Amino acid sequence: MPNAVTIFFVWRSWAAVLLNKSILGRYAISMGSNEEATRISGINVRKWKILIYVLAGTFTGLSLWWMAARLNSAQPATGAGYEMYAIAAVVIGGTSLRGGRANILAPSSGADHQHDQQTVLQSCSIPDQWQKGSWSGHPGCRVRRHRCGGA
Repeated sequence: MPNAVTIFFVWRSWAAVLLNKSILGRYAISMGSNEEATRISGINVRKWKILIYVLAGTFTGLSLWWMAARLNSAQPATGAGYEMYAIAAVVIGGTSLRGGRANILAPSSGADHQHDQQTVLQSCSIPDQWQKGSWSGHPGCRVRRHRCGGA
């Protein structure tokens, strides 16, 4: 098994434990559901939000460090556009956009779906601009279904 896959599973397992078994995860879900109610219940929302952003930045930094080590190169624009893929993976995976629910496996399954779709589009020799167009349309359909009460 490649090192990147091993590290992915280790990080994902650690994030799942952090989200489901720690106070940080419970507070993050609570703030995502209703930040004002969380604040009124006596939780220092500002402190926990800063901690969550620091943790997200740490994960991002580690990911970028790993990517630079794998590519043996680091350029400022290397990850340009990757945020769309991250958001699409979360939406395609089925994560609630309304907050109050969280799941580590959803973005993973969404990313797997993205990879499968990209493989099919490339093997069919679909031009790059059409591939990118399919990415922008697919999550939008998922969002519309979610808002209309679909799965």
